[in-house]
Amino acid sequence: MSEVQQRIDGIVKGHRVVLFMKGTAQFPMCGFSGRAVQILKACGVSDLATVNVLEDEDIRQGVKEYANWPTIPQLYIDGEFVGGSDIMMEMYQSGELKQLLSSQA
Repeated sequence: MSEVQQRIDGIVKGHRVVLFMKGTAQFPMCGFSGRAVQILKACGVSDLATVNVLEDEDIRQGVKEYANWPTIPQLYIDGEFVGGSDIMMEMYQSGELKQLLSSQA
């Protein structure tokens, strides 16, 4: 595992809910990242950790390899990759995301 992959792994495993996104939760830099933050807020997430991939090109590319997922944002819950904003929206609408977030780690 490369140094970047190890850094990402540490971030993912060090927080219950992690969103790799463009920008920050307070100031998203793309519509998909903004939607992802809004979905998580609507689910009542208070312990959200975000990583601004625009600040670190290694993380930006590395996270795509880490999850084998080509786009950002990427959501991780309890160390597991959940998906991007479209998957988050589907899971939110079905109630699955809120259930996953409310279950204890």
